[in-house]
Amino acid sequence: MDAVLELAILGFLYEQPLHGYELKRRVAHLTGHVRPIADGTLYPAIKRLEKAGLLSRQTEPGTRAAPRHVLTLTATGREELRRRLREADGVEISDENHWFTVLAFLRHLNAPDQQAAVLRRRQAFLREPSSFFYEDERPVAAEEFDDPFRRGLLTIARTTSRTELDWLDNTLRTLTSEADPT
Repeated sequence: MDAVLELAILGFLYEQPLHGYELKRRVAHLTGHVRPIADGTLYPAIKRLEKAGLLSRQTEPGTRAAPRHVLTLTATGREELRRRLREADGVEISDENHWFTVLAFLRHLNAPDQQAAVLRRRQAFLREPSSFFYEDERPVAAEEFDDPFRRGLLTIARTTSRTELDWLDNTLRTLTSEADPT
């Protein structure tokens, strides 16, 4: 969760400075359906990123008595976000929740060829035969199950993957034409 959380923090702060509460709200909307973001998770991640010089904190007067801490991404933080996006691989590509966070901020890589490289890694992952269930090393297909629930799980996953592959194909065609306008 730390890598996804840090990526989300960097991504949202890349777009604009935010105070902690607003940042938490945005991260929760993006990733909270998977696991709610607790203060005990968010604020240590903010401190790590601040200590690493990736973000800075300014204190502003609050609407009530308590001051607000506004977080801003530093130039180093902006480059770190772009690096993490450019190098997204492994679990960032294969795990749906990680992938959605990468995808949410991939537009911040301004080079279509770099965006396309990340999308190609996801595309290659989705084209590999896989299943949630295996017999020895062989993926078990939906049609092999009498159990309607496992069959349903695999049918939904297959349909989702096909839809995403169609989107990837179309987006890669667009990015490739942007990268090479000749």
